[in-house]
Parts: sequence; structure tokens; C-alpha cells
Amino acid sequence: MSEPQTLTVDVNGFPCRVWRKGSGPNLGFLAGFGGQPRWVPFLDKLAETRTVIVPSLPGFPGATGHTVLDNHLDWIIAVHLLLRRADLIGADLAGSSVGGAFAADVAAIFPSLVKRLVLIAPFGLFDDKEPATDPWAQCADNVAGLMCAEPDNWKKLVEMPAGANSVEWPIEMTRASEAAARALWPLGNTQLAKRLPLIEGPTLILWGEQDALFSRQEQERLTAAIPGARLTVYSETGHCPNWERPQRVAGDLDAFVREA
Repeated sequence: MSEPQTLTVDVNGFPCRVWRKGSGPNLGFLAGFGGQPRWVPFLDKLAETRTVIVPSLPGFPGATGHTVLDNHLDWIIAVHLLLRRADLIGADLAGSSVGGAFAADVAAIFPSLVKRLVLIAPFGLFDDKEPATDPWAQCADNVAGLMCAEPDNWKKLVEMPAGANSVEWPIEMTRASEAAARALWPLGNTQLAKRLPLIEGPTLILWGEQDALFSRQEQERLTAAIPGARLTVYSETGHCPNWERPQRVAGDLDAFVREA
């Protein structure tokens, strides 16, 4: 698995890493909780047929600038700017977890920005009768089990990449959790449900049936709120289908953007 090209763009005066690999139409990917610490098989599979562009959200691994984003509007404007500077205007866009919340909001508020949308267990919804599990309220040892049906899968994703500074890496991962909390805490409730009907492009929602954060009912409500959206559910899979089932999820995503 070869490494992607690494670029840097400016968002509000702070650097944000952008990974780029492959050929074909541009496809953006916004990573979920913890960011994208490393290039993974899911992205490599997509890069066989697309130019995959992975911009790092402010505060996530490879980026800074989250401390100047004080409210949800600040975040949406920053993500909009990040996508523009990463050459993703009018491109297909996928987002997982935290990144899925931003992908959905950008598609709703700036419909011309996103051609086709894929949401993988996105944050942003809230049900007071069955609230989501709060990952920021958990002991560190419990987070892996919330993110993946097999906790070791999550541990492999967030372990220190080759060449990283062993002192700085834990700080960087803590910063990523803080950034996500600044954007979505408490309980990931951004009132996204109010904006979902504004999404115009074809939309696919992917979800793992063993997701320990969000219920099946939430995913069905999400699907029903977006005009024409479809839901695909993976068995024996947790909150991160793209990490746990990379080949299948990449195949389903690629098939969707080709047919839509």
C-alpha cells in the first residue's frame, strides 16, 4: 500500500493536512471520531477508481485551528473553506461519524458543493427518548468497544503511526477528541435533523448493526429525513464500518457514486 501525496491548506490561518491519491473523479472523505491517523485499506480501495482526497478537520491529526471555532456555525464555515481549498467543490463527498455530521450539514447548507453524499453512522442527531452514548464521558479503555464491534480493530487504527513522535502522539489524539467535543458535545446534538430535508443530491447511509453509539431507529429516521436516501446495514459491525469492513464498504460506496 503506497503512501498518498500530502498537501497543506490554510483554514483561518492554521494548517490542515490534505491527503490525495488515485485517479478519476474527485471523492472527498471526512474522517470520524479520532480523525485519520493513517492511510488505510478502505481509502486505498476507493483510490483504485477515484481521486481520493482526505482533508483533516481542524484539531484532528494533521491539522490545528480548532481552538478558534467557538460554535457550530464556525465549524461549518471552516469545513466549507477546507473543502473548497482541498479541490472538492461539486465533488462526491463521504463522511464517517463526526465527519459524517459535517458532510451532511455542508450538503444541506451548501447544496451545490456536494454532488453525491455518503454518510457512515453520522453524528448530529439526538433522540431524548433514546439518547446516543456519549463517547467523551467514557473511560479511555471503553472507547474502543464503542467504536468497533471488535475493539482491537479500533486500537489498530489509532495506534501511533510509523515515524510519529512517541511523546506527541498521545497529545495529538487527545487534541482530536477535544476538537470533536468542541464541535458536537453534548451528545452530538447539532439539530441536524432540521436541515436534512435540504439535502438535494443522491444520498447513501451506511451503518453497522452493532453500533454502540447510535440506534437503528436513529439511522432509519436519518434516512427518512433525506429525500430519496437509502440505508445499507452491515451485520457484525460497529460504529466504523469503513474500518471494520473496508473492502465491502468501499465497494458499496463506489457502486453508489457510479449509479447515482
